[in-house]
Amino acid sequence: MIPADYLEEKTNEELLEMYLAEGKLEVKQALVMRYLYIVRTIAIQMRNVYAGSLQMEDIVNEGVIAIMKSIDRYDPERDNKFETFLSRRIRGMIIDLVRKNDWMPRDFRKQVKAMEDAQIALGRTLDRPPSEEEVADALGMDIRKFRKIQRMSVMMNVLSLDMITDDEGERQSLQLTNHDAASQPEKAFLMEEARQVLAEAVESLKEKEKMVVSLYYVEELNMGQIAQILGVSEPRISQIHSSAIRKLKAYMSTYQ
Repeated sequence: MIPADYLEEKTNEELLEMYLAEGKLEVKQALVMRYLYIVRTIAIQMRNVYAGSLQMEDIVNEGVIAIMKSIDRYDPERDNKFETFLSRRIRGMIIDLVRKNDWMPRDFRKQVKAMEDAQIALGRTLDRPPSEEEVADALGMDIRKFRKIQRMSVMMNVLSLDMITDDEGERQSLQLTNHDAASQPEKAFLMEEARQVLAEAVESLKEKEKMVVSLYYVEELNMGQIAQILGVSEPRISQIHSSAIRKLKAYMSTYQ
């Protein structure tokens, strides 16, 4: 067994060289602890991506496994610095976890309706607009999940029929106020129908296109931030976004 004091005196690079040469478990375990900060740092940077579906603890637990796999798969002659190699794999791990947790809940519309009903009922009881926390508490819903669904609902308004049949779409808000919905029931019905078709259209996208749409419209990240998360260039993200919008337009053309 290698003495703990001996390992502590070694740099990260020296420990990595030692493990690649000897493959000893104690060295690998020491490396995992040394590089755990990268998992925590990236988890904080990407919090908006997984909030509402995953906890920081979930990311860290999966990150430990990802570090161990990365150590075994790292090739110093082929790959960049280990920190860079590991960072890419951690970002990919988080994105995969988000995909597995379905970014759009199956009962999304039901939850949005429940949120709207609770907001109206609380407003009448309190004689003022309720806070997000009050509505979430009334529904027995975690506040992070509440905000996530709320942002997704906004996306369904932003990516409305009028928006996606326009030129390559800048973000536009086409939300109906309660007054508009009451005074223009036909328009409200058409908007709701358009959102339902749009939800189906988004689900038909490829995984990376769906992810870009979600990060851009739901999480409100810019192209540069999305490029950093997905580990590709900003022009590539712009291409994926444009491709997704074209597909949404084509899908929605059947609605018209």
